[in-house]
Amino acid sequence: MGGLAERILEKALQSLWERSPRLAREVAKDDLPIDRLDVEIDQAVLEFLALRAPVAQDLRQVIAIKTAATDLERVGDIARNIAQSSIRLCEFERKPVPRSLDALAGGSRRVLARALRAFADYDSELARQVIATDDEIDEDEGRVFRASVAAIKQDPGCCEQAVEFILVGRNLERVGDHATNIAEDVILVVDSLNLKHAGKLES
Repeated sequence: MGGLAERILEKALQSLWERSPRLAREVAKDDLPIDRLDVEIDQAVLEFLALRAPVAQDLRQVIAIKTAATDLERVGDIARNIAQSSIRLCEFERKPVPRSLDALAGGSRRVLARALRAFADYDSELARQVIATDDEIDEDEGRVFRASVAAIKQDPGCCEQAVEFILVGRNLERVGDHATNIAEDVILVVDSLNLKHAGKLES
């Protein structure tokens, strides 16, 4: 499921860079296997809970699998959103993609890959590295927003395209959020430590 999520995100971004409606339309089809796996994992988790009654680390692992699957299903939805932006952008005269958006896309892909590797290996140190990069992803999204607003001020005719770039940036930032959630699941399993909303609750 993680591999499918990575590939669908990559295809959605490729459709954006190439302004390819064909690739963008494929993304919607590619999302269906992710949804099916999400349902299968739900069923497997319910059966395991009912038949095995897991406790301690086994229970934390089952919970982590379920919540990670939910995050990956949402990455598929995000890819569909990006593909829709790609289709809408094809209606306009092509403008350069902001460099900040390219940087954000690269960062979001890397952090998702690291989160999945941390989950596969139950590597809590790598998971902590993923969490530590969340602020960088947020900063990159802010750069996309500022660059797009500046482009609108310089050329109001590019407003529609700039808005789409802002929407893509927001979606890529959400990929970072879901990667962070997966990393937090790893720490829950390995270290018995729940970091969800830790910053908000401490403040």
